[in-house]
Amino acid sequence: MRRLVSGRGLALVAAAAIGLAPLLAHAEGKISIAQQFGIGYLILDVVRDQQLIEKHGRQQGLAIEVDWASISGSTGMNEALLAGAVDVVSAGVPPMLTLWDRTRGKQNVKAVAALGSLPNYLLSNNPGVRNIKDLSDKDRIAVPAAGVGFQSRTLQIETARVFGKDDYKRFDNISVSLPHPEATAALISGGSEINTHFSSAPFYYQALAANKNVHKLISSYDILGGPATFNVLYTTQKFHDENPRTYKAFYAALVEAAQLVQADKAKAADIFIRVQKSKLAPELVRRIVEDPENDFTVSPHRTFVYAEELQKLGIVKTRAASWKDYFFEEAHAQPGS
Repeated sequence: MRRLVSGRGLALVAAAAIGLAPLLAHAEGKISIAQQFGIGYLILDVVRDQQLIEKHGRQQGLAIEVDWASISGSTGMNEALLAGAVDVVSAGVPPMLTLWDRTRGKQNVKAVAALGSLPNYLLSNNPGVRNIKDLSDKDRIAVPAAGVGFQSRTLQIETARVFGKDDYKRFDNISVSLPHPEATAALISGGSEINTHFSSAPFYYQALAANKNVHKLISSYDILGGPATFNVLYTTQKFHDENPRTYKAFYAALVEAAQLVQADKAKAADIFIRVQKSKLAPELVRRIVEDPENDFTVSPHRTFVYAEELQKLGIVKTRAASWKDYFFEEAHAQPGS
C-alpha cells in the first residue's frame, strides 16, 4: 500500500515530539517507509517491486507488513519521523545529520543505509553566469527545500569556501523552494525568474538536453571532493531496538536490492519505470542507471565531509568522530566514509 503524507500539519506535533518518544509503536512484523520521487530512490523501488523485505522476513519465520508512503521534501520527512507517522524516512545527508544532532539523547535518530552516490548539478540558463561568483540578486536559484535541504546545504558549503564562513548564507535570499519538475520546466522554458536550479537526476539530464543555454556551474561531487552519497534512510533508536528481526530483514533487503541494480541495470531501469509509473523514455532511464557517475550502493561515501563542514558552520553542533557515529551498527560492516 502507498499513501501520500503531507508535511503540512505535522510541524507542531514534530516540535512537541523533540523531547518525547515517537508516537508510533507496534509489534515486530510491521514497517512503514517514506520515500521521495526520483531515480535516486531506485534501491527502494527494487525492494518494493521484488518484495525483498517480505522475503527476508520469511527467512526468519516472520511475516512482515510493509507500508510505503510518499512525502515530498526533507522537512516533511523529518516532521513525519518525529511525529511517529512513519518508521523510516529518506532524504539527503544534511537533513539526516541535522536530525541526528537534534535528537541525541532523545529519539537518537541515525542512518540505516545509503541509497547511492549520485551527483547534483547546479545549472543555469543565464549566459552571464559561469560559476557561483557570477550569481547576483537578479538570479533565482530553485532548490527543493530552500536553506535547509541537501542542495542548499551543499551550496552553503561551497559558498563558505569561496566567500568565507561568515557569508555561507549568501545565496539563501535568492533561493526559492520549488520541486525539481517545476524548476526543470522553468529552466528549459527560459521565461521564468528561475534561471538557476540545483538539480538531481533525471532532471539535469533533461534540462541539459532540452535547452542549449542550460549549462553546469558546479556539481556536488566537485564540492565534496569526489563521489558522495546523495540520500540516506534513517530511523529512531526505538524502532531499531524494538524491532530487531524486522530491521534485519529491511537491511538485508536493501543490500540485495543494491546487488540486483549492480548486476542487472536494464532490469533495474525497468523496475523504476514500473514502480514510479515513469513517463521518461526507457532509453534515458537506462542511460542514467548505467552512467558511471551514479553508484547505487548502500555504502556511505563522503558523508563525513558533510558532518565536518556542517559542524564548522554551526549548523550541526555535535562533532562526529567518524561516519559510524551517525549510522546504526548494521551498516558498519560496509566500507564507508
